[in-house]
Amino acid sequence: MNTRESHFMQLINQNKGILFNICRIYMDDPADRDDLLQEMTLQLWRGFDSFKGESKFSSWMYRVALNTAIVFFKKQKRRPDSEQMPEGFEHPEEQSNAGEKEEQLALFYKAVQQLSKVEKALIFLYMENQSSEEIATSLGITPVNVRVRLNRVKTKLKDIVNTLSYEH
Repeated sequence: MNTRESHFMQLINQNKGILFNICRIYMDDPADRDDLLQEMTLQLWRGFDSFKGESKFSSWMYRVALNTAIVFFKKQKRRPDSEQMPEGFEHPEEQSNAGEKEEQLALFYKAVQQLSKVEKALIFLYMENQSSEEIATSLGITPVNVRVRLNRVKTKLKDIVNTLSYEH
């Protein structure tokens, strides 16, 4: 492995949590998450030469990974062979009795699945403790708009979680 590849792998490993969280937010199925992770890594590698270090690597990585996830998600929705899970169906990983915390987390991710692409990105960046300014830079909106949208998305998530809680 040459120096460039080693440097890339080091940066990816330092920030791999970003990729795993984006996969979890955008894809329900573990196989789809793996595919998305591979696609994000490929797109990051292809764009690595364009990273000039003018921003933090993690900020650049967020933008590339989120854009890749959105495109990947759209492609998955258009695939004729992609079957939608029946209403109320849960994956085996969600059926395990791993405890209340895992159930709450699964419920949260299920609620996040119902958000728009931009809302998902906002929540993800917020969960990664990004500042309003950093989120604004990543999404191309103003910091004030970030705060307003975050408040709306948090309220929307609470409503979705409450609805999902009553269904189960």
